[in-house]
Amino acid sequence: MKITDACVYPRPSGDSSVRRMALEAHELGFDSLIAVDTPACDYAGVHVASGVVIGEIPAQDIAVRMKRHRETGAFVTVQAGDNGHNRAVLGMKGIHILCGIHGTDRHAFDHVTAKMAADNGVAIDVSLAPVIRERGVVRQRALDRYFDLMLLERRFEFPLVISTHARSVLEMRSVREFSALASVIGLDIPDVEQALSNAGMLPSPSSAVKVIQ
Repeated sequence: MKITDACVYPRPSGDSSVRRMALEAHELGFDSLIAVDTPACDYAGVHVASGVVIGEIPAQDIAVRMKRHRETGAFVTVQAGDNGHNRAVLGMKGIHILCGIHGTDRHAFDHVTAKMAADNGVAIDVSLAPVIRERGVVRQRALDRYFDLMLLERRFEFPLVISTHARSVLEMRSVREFSALASVIGLDIPDVEQALSNAGMLPSPSSAVKVIQ
């Protein structure tokens, strides 16, 4: 069972090299990372899986981009939008993760989309970024959305993954900190452990893995 931060941004998207982030992940207790726009590699005992994040663009454009990524072995994450957008995305083959639920309104992810995620094995990303970085109304709104999400997860049992969306090693967090931050949104330790391991159980095309010395 691999313990995974489901989304980090090494250079050039972020400020730290993938080598540095993998080394930091090892020190923080992780076995793997999903790193955006980075070839798959292994370093310091940490598996770095390739990831792609597709922004909130029309569904037909997502389908076109999916064709490019289907054979790359990358985990494909799509940004959540309104309810219609999310239903279209969750009905596509090859989507692994839907992220950004905390930034949507409460109708964007409902019982219909929750069931679609469960039926199609699409994981919903619980990004700790708004809990870590935001304050005031923005942070409270994210917490409220996550409380709603947890209610739907307990009913429909779609997979959850947890991420920092870190853009440098300074934004990465330890497994213990993940548990503490996730408890704020209603996840207990067994829930966190399951969510941290779910990324390793998502279907992903095989791809070559480079070992970084």
